[in-house]
Amino acid sequence: MPAIDLKKELKEFYNPTAKAISLVDVPAMNFLMLDGQGSPESQAFKESIEALYPIAYTIKFAKKKREGIDYPVMALEGLWWADDMNDFDPEKGDRNKWKWTVMIMQPSVVSRVDFESGREAAAKKKPNQLIKSVRFDNFKEGTSVQIMHIGPFSIEGANIIKLHQKIGEMGAQPSGKHHEIYLSDFRRVDPAKMKTVLRQPYKK
Repeated sequence: MPAIDLKKELKEFYNPTAKAISLVDVPAMNFLMLDGQGSPESQAFKESIEALYPIAYTIKFAKKKREGIDYPVMALEGLWWADDMNDFDPEKGDRNKWKWTVMIMQPSVVSRVDFESGREAAAKKKPNQLIKSVRFDNFKEGTSVQIMHIGPFSIEGANIIKLHQKIGEMGAQPSGKHHEIYLSDFRRVDPAKMKTVLRQPYKK
């Protein structure tokens, strides 16, 4: 069976332009997901990311070995919010009170059985207790606005404002959590060159 080209099939959702805001209707997809709280620089956030990838790669290699099915491991994604949204202000908020769900999209060929066996195998190989807390969930975001942000996270604010302004211009209101898709490995890439999809769901 040929490789599944997820990046091509899902280009609309994972590779928007940086020049203008895109309107999308994001369908339901399955994800590996893990919840947590703390700043993006926290050890908890780092360990949560490190819990997702061993499972994602274990599932991928098992599917290829057993069934000849190959696909790329998709980018890390994050949903962000705070109980008091004043704490979520990028400049004045309390980053330690930020809440998040980190996640990696799984293609439709991956079943819950694949996930459970992959999580079990990964837990035996990696000394990360958070692996056991990773879940396999279906997530439908629906109507959203998005834009490609190029540059460091510290200057995302202007693009986030643009997304919310666009929602207001349509007579709609934000619905759901701020969503980021990290197309660059922020541990290794020059911050000025980082690519991050910024997305905000809305409802009318």
